[in-house]
Amino acid sequence: MSDLLEVLKWRYATKKMEPTKAVPQEKVDRILEAVRLTASSSGLQPYEVFVVTNPELREQIKPHAWNQGQVTDCSHLLVFAAWDNYTADRINQMFDLVNEERGIKNEGWEAYRQQLLNTYPQRDAETNYAHAARQAYIGVGTALIAAAQEQVDSVPMEGFDPAKVDEILKLRERGLRSVVMLPLGYRAGDGDWLVNLKKVRRPREQFITELK
Repeated sequence: MSDLLEVLKWRYATKKMEPTKAVPQEKVDRILEAVRLTASSSGLQPYEVFVVTNPELREQIKPHAWNQGQVTDCSHLLVFAAWDNYTADRINQMFDLVNEERGIKNEGWEAYRQQLLNTYPQRDAETNYAHAARQAYIGVGTALIAAAQEQVDSVPMEGFDPAKVDEILKLRERGLRSVVMLPLGYRAGDGDWLVNLKKVRRPREQFITELK
């Protein structure tokens, strides 16, 4: 655990990445697997991750992301895209997968399936998208930690036009909406104003309250 805390102290929101340095695929694969294994509400995993390495696509995205250089200078651009709605088909698909993988059909689990089917699809699509987007953020948090563990730099980005990114990556056709982008790469040797600044967080006593 002390090692994990050290890498979390090491990581920062990288402002300038070295475009000539590629992250080894095995590191990227481990980061993505960590995201795949992370928690989500009811185990539904209501989002997908797109790994964009195509230079032309990244050049198209950049002007819609405040021209942030990391979009094109990073090694791999991860785009977290949430379900645009919860449907009966999507819920059933995940519950059926659990039954198939575990080889059992549990009465309590099936009752829980019906509870979700009687709740989520009846809500409006925007409410459901917002819920799915919050699940995607859990994945982003896991990706940040996994990248730090791999000594890979990253920076979570909300500063982009989701509608434009959706259009470029054709996400709406797949029932998805972009939520967060996460460039992966290596910090540049110079030109990053943030790299040598002290990491600042609120002190523990102002951040954590223990109720005994």
